[in-house]
Amino acid sequence: MAAPLLDPDRAVIVTGACGRLGRRLVRKLHRHTRVIAVDHRDFLRRPVDVEHHTLDLASKRMREVFKRPGVGALVHLGVVHDPHAQKERHQAWNVLALKRLLEYVEQYGVRKVVLLSSANVYGPRPDNPQLLTEDAPLLAAGRFSGIRDLVELDLATQSFFWRSPGTETVILRPTHILGTVRNAPSNYLRLKRVPTLLGFDPMVQVIHEEDVFRAILLALRPGVRGIFNLAGPEPAPLS
Repeated sequence: MAAPLLDPDRAVIVTGACGRLGRRLVRKLHRHTRVIAVDHRDFLRRPVDVEHHTLDLASKRMREVFKRPGVGALVHLGVVHDPHAQKERHQAWNVLALKRLLEYVEQYGVRKVVLLSSANVYGPRPDNPQLLTEDAPLLAAGRFSGIRDLVELDLATQSFFWRSPGTETVILRPTHILGTVRNAPSNYLRLKRVPTLLGFDPMVQVIHEEDVFRAILLALRPGVRGIFNLAGPEPAPLS
């Protein structure tokens, strides 16, 4: 696993640190630099050198986290993907929280922002080109509030990228993440009998969580900025 080449005295704030991806990322990242973990949940079996704040990301108390000395980067994983949550909760947790975090980044001179977005923002449209590049339009905003918010998060971070050139901003858009994570694609493939549509065998593309962690660490290197699609092996039929 490549080291992020950050100053060990400059802390990295990781939001959503108590999710499966967040916990594993923190355990890798703290070997290289100081980590401040933030989540509304408790961090079980937290490394002793990791500072943890149990906070709602939309809370004004988040300002105090950014005011701590030596904060050098923000890795934002704190995106709600709960399909049962009300639209207003999604909006507050996702869009409003990110905009407030970016305000703190700008206000306190944080040098780096990394947003873990998703390739889902492009949308599963029949008129999509076979190969989607980073400049393809984000057409996934539909009835599902989770995806709609994710598109808005991505767009808000793009706007910040151009508005705040003094901060190195990175947006990562991985395909379906597999590994120890529990998400819709991985739960679907864990079924004893995977249901499919008769006569329909779509091409799917996945990436292992270890490759996502490596991409995040590389994104934290000085001088890296921009939007990056994260793809694993070549696409394969679902069957």
